[in-house]
Amino acid sequence: MSVELDVFVGNTTIMDEEVYQFWLDGYTVNDAVKVRMEGGVLEECEASAEVLRSDTMDQYRTFQMCERLLHSPAKLANQLLFQIPPHRQVMLIERYYTFDGVFVREVLGKKLSKGTKKDLDDVSAKTGVTLKSCRRQFDNFKRVFKVVEELKGPLVENIRQHFLLSDKLARDYAAIVFFANNRFETGKKKLHYLTFQDFAFCAGQLISNWTVGALDNMVEDMDVDLEKEFLQDLKELKILITDKDLLDQHKSLVCTALRGKTKAFNEMEANFKNLSRGLVNIAAKLTNTKDVRDFFIDLVEKFIEPCRSDKWTAGDMRLYLTHYTNSAHILDTFKHQVVWDRYMGVIKSCILKMYHD
Repeated sequence: MSVELDVFVGNTTIMDEEVYQFWLDGYTVNDAVKVRMEGGVLEECEASAEVLRSDTMDQYRTFQMCERLLHSPAKLANQLLFQIPPHRQVMLIERYYTFDGVFVREVLGKKLSKGTKKDLDDVSAKTGVTLKSCRRQFDNFKRVFKVVEELKGPLVENIRQHFLLSDKLARDYAAIVFFANNRFETGKKKLHYLTFQDFAFCAGQLISNWTVGALDNMVEDMDVDLEKEFLQDLKELKILITDKDLLDQHKSLVCTALRGKTKAFNEMEANFKNLSRGLVNIAAKLTNTKDVRDFFIDLVEKFIEPCRSDKWTAGDMRLYLTHYTNSAHILDTFKHQVVWDRYMGVIKSCILKMYHD
């Protein structure tokens, strides 16, 4: 009785980037072989279908054995089982932690728990991302969250150092961690037009300016929680809408600066008080956890939608917010300039990113 064995002996571990991507995307070996054959790999290598299948299976086994190392990327460089050149290690880690925009958009702001993981079948069906890939991506989010949750120091830097990711990918993970921690609502219908990158940009602004770590970069949980004292101080801004003289003065200064500079001037003048109330009320409510969660909904409802219905351009929005922010500095009895600038700097950046006119 004869037994056929496929034996491969070598030193440097062979890893085809295309096959690695198939494995990451959750393709079966058969599907991967089919796509490789359709791509003309047999003609290129002058190999048979059986050899191609054997090669694909061999690489899948290698990736599966590497996976536990990829969960703690620093271990990949120190292990002796696989001879993987440094540039390949970088590729393996970066690709393993890369995620699909459509997938992350579905789970952004949700609790990274078993309950959410149970819903991944539905997310897979909705997004077209294979269930296997959905699970890998979700487990990556959860793993990063758990590791950095208790660390001191800057969030992005902690992610970069512990998971050896590029700066861009580390920033994206920081946004995911930040949203999961604060449970921002992102799933409501009126927010569907916003992409993950819109939210990631806003997360970056909030992390850099409104967290405890924005002022002191070596405190506990620094980049994950909004600074309570700052949120408390935001209540002081209410004077801008409760003091009638101040409100009228603010309106007058903004309208004088805008007159003749935009076609939307009449709408800006007519809606000034409502828009100002909207922005200041958002600030004043941020001590409440539920209102923090609704932060993006409130920005869209109270400010972006009214401006969109008045057909403001992105240029109009930039002009208005610039003068709205700067004019508060000239108000005689307004004494909260530092808090105002810290608040409006983020608000202006986020609204300009979220305003797809």
